[in-house]
Amino acid sequence: MYAEYSSEEFEKKYTYHGKDLGAIWSPEKTDFRLWAPTAQNVQICFYHSGTAGENDLIRRLSMTPDQQGTWIATAEGDLNGIYYNYLVDVNGSTVEACDPYAVAVGVNGNRAMVCNLKSTDPEGWEQDRPPVISDNYTDYVIYELHVRDLSSLASSGITNRGKFLGLAETGTSLKSGEPTGLSHIKELGVTHIHLLPVFDYGSVDEAHPGKEYNWGYDPVNFNVPEGSYSTDPFDGFTRVREMKQMVHTLHQNGLGVILDVVYNHVYHTFEFSMNQIVPGYFSRENGDGVLSNGSCCGNDTASERAMVRKYIVDSVNYWADEYNVDGFRFDLVGLLDVETIQQIISTVREKHPHVMFYGEGWNLTTQVTKPDTALAVQQNAWMLPEFAFFNDTIRDTIRGSVFDYHLPGYVSDGWVSKEHLLRCFQGRMDWSCKPNQIVNYVSCHDNHTLHDRIAEALPQAKEEELARRSRLAAAFTLLSTGIPFFQAGEEMLRTKKSSTGKYVGNSYRSCDRINGIKWNRLKEAEVKKTVRYYQGLLRLRKKHSLFRMADADQVSRCITLMKDTPEELAVFKLQNEFETILVAFNPSTHPVPFSLPEGKWQVFVERDRADDSVLYEISGEAEIAAISAFVAILMK
Repeated sequence: MYAEYSSEEFEKKYTYHGKDLGAIWSPEKTDFRLWAPTAQNVQICFYHSGTAGENDLIRRLSMTPDQQGTWIATAEGDLNGIYYNYLVDVNGSTVEACDPYAVAVGVNGNRAMVCNLKSTDPEGWEQDRPPVISDNYTDYVIYELHVRDLSSLASSGITNRGKFLGLAETGTSLKSGEPTGLSHIKELGVTHIHLLPVFDYGSVDEAHPGKEYNWGYDPVNFNVPEGSYSTDPFDGFTRVREMKQMVHTLHQNGLGVILDVVYNHVYHTFEFSMNQIVPGYFSRENGDGVLSNGSCCGNDTASERAMVRKYIVDSVNYWADEYNVDGFRFDLVGLLDVETIQQIISTVREKHPHVMFYGEGWNLTTQVTKPDTALAVQQNAWMLPEFAFFNDTIRDTIRGSVFDYHLPGYVSDGWVSKEHLLRCFQGRMDWSCKPNQIVNYVSCHDNHTLHDRIAEALPQAKEEELARRSRLAAAFTLLSTGIPFFQAGEEMLRTKKSSTGKYVGNSYRSCDRINGIKWNRLKEAEVKKTVRYYQGLLRLRKKHSLFRMADADQVSRCITLMKDTPEELAVFKLQNEFETILVAFNPSTHPVPFSLPEGKWQVFVERDRADDSVLYEISGEAEIAAISAFVAILMK
């Protein structure tokens, strides 16, 4: 139906390269430019409020056709804080649509707002800088967090519960003294917080934000923060100002900020602003006019079309420029084309050379609209050397398959060959051996938490055993070659259990009682041990470069599988000219004796303890405790 959009003739005639789409504000005037090549007439409707349906129209302003299918208009005077929409005559109908390039909106994102962005900058914003900079992603540790989950429950001690500002609160704790919120995360030792979608999404009514819950993978306005996370969703300035304040506070506390971005689909196909203005342009369809649905969300983004690609590239650059974010995680990036991702990386890094990029490179079925379109899947990692991908191999090996949550993984009594474990530990996947492309994880927002996935595989296991198995999984993933990543609360044995006692897997629209981080658990003995264990592992990883190698050849040389070890154990030797490290894993339910190589060794990880300082010294024979990891370094 819309095949002409992907034709060479259409692209040549209507591809606009300028950087002035949207509303460009100044105190004297605001310039508007809209890409609407199929429109017969366009007007701008100005409103007093950002609430759809309010009868508060100020006036209309006609737009004039301009180059490459764009329409332009200039409104004199200071329009800062004035709301607006476009009224577009297209295909015999008149539609009112939000500006696809809107940077501020009213409640539920139905009306755009002209915004002096400079006025939204928090104090000290001009001096805001990335707190963590490295040429190697392997130096980073990523903590995946939903803004609302952090503070939705009263036990967080946070005042601005469920809000951007809640993540910016410091010094919160339980009455018993355990730090909560940002203070807890800071003590944990991660380098970056990965935020589940924080752009404007459609599955929560911003006017009544406490009534509904969603992870936020439902894009409405790609360049605007989500209103339900602000203290006033009716005011277009508030969400912008408060998100910047959150980023600034995280930076001041030494934490980078990564945005989870969802460009592969939109919330409602034909209600999405660009599809209203240029009917069907943003979305893929097959030859019969049926929407492509590899995303399982009702539509797939046609990123291979020139103005869709430009929109996505412009959007990512906007977040990097305006919000000073430090990285981007792309949801279902395998549905986007390689050239779009390449342009994103090259353009963003012109100004922000250390911004990181990673995503889900799953191979999904989608109907691209142009021949020979390469998609950003794992198998095409060689085409995206500066982009990292989630490592589902280590995930399924260690915790068990995501397709059958009753099947055991390595830490839940499943058998795995030592050779396969070595490949996982080395970060050597079939699709890439580059450590900077490997994101190692055993839990994220999708599917069960680590604790609950192990419990599903071992329903008779007691809490103490589940904790030990969780710590074993943490030791393997956090010490493996690649980029460590884990879900918020994994270090607290996070669990999501319904009122009927069942573990909830995909809790994308469950209530706060299920999704909220249960800070009171910090008082439990096994949780305390596990938090300290994660802290110790991260300090150890940071201190020893053999855990953070970024060169594939170096990894192959320096990490080997030790032969002639007990059947139950997987033992790896990490060795360079400076040090020798032994890392052993025992998933069995009994202790296993192990003959150490010659020399005196300092132990840093054993049983439920991990640290970057020496726990004790040993030589000769060690006993690897049941369901535990063991790390020792040869004394010189």
